[in-house]
Amino acid sequence: MKLIPYARQDISPADIEAVSELLRSDWLTQGPAIPRFEEAVAKYVGVRHAVAVSSATAALHVACRSLNLGPGDWLWTSPNTFVASANCGVYCGARIDFVDIDSRTYNLSVERLKEKLVLAKEENRLPKVVVPVHFAGQSCEMEAIHALSKEYGFRILEDGSHAIGGMYQGAKVGNCRYSDITVFSFHPVKIITTAEGGMALTNNPELAERMSRLRTHGITSKSERMLPRPAGEVWNYQQVELGYHYRMTDLQAALGLSQLARLDSFVSRRRQIAENYDQAFSSKVIFPWQHPDCRSSYHLYVIRIRKSLCGKTQKEVMGALEKAKVGANLHYIPVYRQPFYEKMGFRSGYCSEAENYFREAVSIPMYPALSDGQQEHVIISLRDILD
Repeated sequence: MKLIPYARQDISPADIEAVSELLRSDWLTQGPAIPRFEEAVAKYVGVRHAVAVSSATAALHVACRSLNLGPGDWLWTSPNTFVASANCGVYCGARIDFVDIDSRTYNLSVERLKEKLVLAKEENRLPKVVVPVHFAGQSCEMEAIHALSKEYGFRILEDGSHAIGGMYQGAKVGNCRYSDITVFSFHPVKIITTAEGGMALTNNPELAERMSRLRTHGITSKSERMLPRPAGEVWNYQQVELGYHYRMTDLQAALGLSQLARLDSFVSRRRQIAENYDQAFSSKVIFPWQHPDCRSSYHLYVIRIRKSLCGKTQKEVMGALEKAKVGANLHYIPVYRQPFYEKMGFRSGYCSEAENYFREAVSIPMYPALSDGQQEHVIISLRDILD
């Protein structure tokens, strides 16, 4: 039996044909597929502007730049995320700090954020940008975070890399009702893929324009944005600030458009898989809890292995799953435990709830192409291990 991976892309004949058609066209890199993809995603989530880029990391970076994050500023985020959620601040020369997670959603805790903001105000080190991460596809409590932003004056950059197709308070994640910018990822293991790619979404036209410029070396072709130059010279573009080569290609956008057509069916299947898991497991594991304001898109399905419940450790269960040909993964090691961040002074124990979670979390297979038979094998294997 082949290993059942914890996640994988789902590429259809329609996806292949969309890319093949693009290859037969006049465009490969910067063509009409990119704005079509941007417009389609913006319409889907209900936001005014979308800026497609080469990765979600690139989207986080240009988002931070557009919010004028820089040296001397603070960026706060969750420790339970991929390192890019913090690295984007480091790229801008900002200082990084972490807010502990909620014990049930594993998202950034609103209570811990409140406590940290009160102390930071007294010490004159309030954050300029807070990055809530919608872990596993479930939105953070954005209304409460937004209310705190008004009180303490920080900007909000939602890391929705896991969450396209998810819902918060009955609306699609990504509409930026409670934030300045939201970022999506289109990496192969995410909900939809462009092979590699990301997108930044906003309702603010100035932020959208600046992010568009930053993704293309800081270059503009808009005459109203250009500086005067000697009469008689031809200037059809100008670099007006330092930007990056963060552009998405037309090839990627064509794949993304095709995938977007199946997004709702992908999310529906993920929710069905999650429901099957919910019903299958006994009290020997802790399975994901859903906040009543949210409908997760279930990028991940994370169980927690507590030795007091099942008599086994996280490491023992992951090893046994591997022997049973079931792929498992760990999402995530607290970012501040990474050697790069430890050099900044962070130490084990800084966010106690995130570390409790880290020692128990196991991501088990979750992707739309997971068959009923494969899921049954995962369930039976895990039951046997726990029993």
